[in-house]
Amino acid sequence: MDYQHLSTLLWREQELLDLLLFKAEEKQYLILTGKTRWLARIAHEIEVVLDQLRMLEVERAAATEAIAVGLGIGANPSLRQVADAAPAPWNDLFAKHHETLLVLVTDLRSLSDTNRGLIEGGLAAIGDALLSVRPPSAGTYGSTGRTDGGSHRAVTLDGAL
Repeated sequence: MDYQHLSTLLWREQELLDLLLFKAEEKQYLILTGKTRWLARIAHEIEVVLDQLRMLEVERAAATEAIAVGLGIGANPSLRQVADAAPAPWNDLFAKHHETLLVLVTDLRSLSDTNRGLIEGGLAAIGDALLSVRPPSAGTYGSTGRTDGGSHRAVTLDGAL
């Protein structure tokens, strides 16, 4: 059983989640300051971190599964279950990893929800502004060739040439 390998993977996961939290805060700053030109870039950076987390998750799941078999706790255990079954000092270390990961994920969800709300609020404000600034209608042409319901100003080019 390679407890050290699992612990190293958990440290890396914490680093990536912390980086993701930083990127989410950067995104919030860009939204709040109206610097929308950088939103596509930050979205790409967030996607890169998420891809790294997905790859790490596969490796962590395999390492956790190997330890679970050795501990006799069944397939697909949670980190909490591994922490409860692991010998000292690994039980305390895995429990601390678990607590830290929960805090990071909770913070990320909260910030993500806030950012989503800010973006949706901004889009709604833009939509409301666009609806309130409709251009005047030119009207439709009637049988006389003039527009119905509009003002009729004759425009001449005499003297303009």
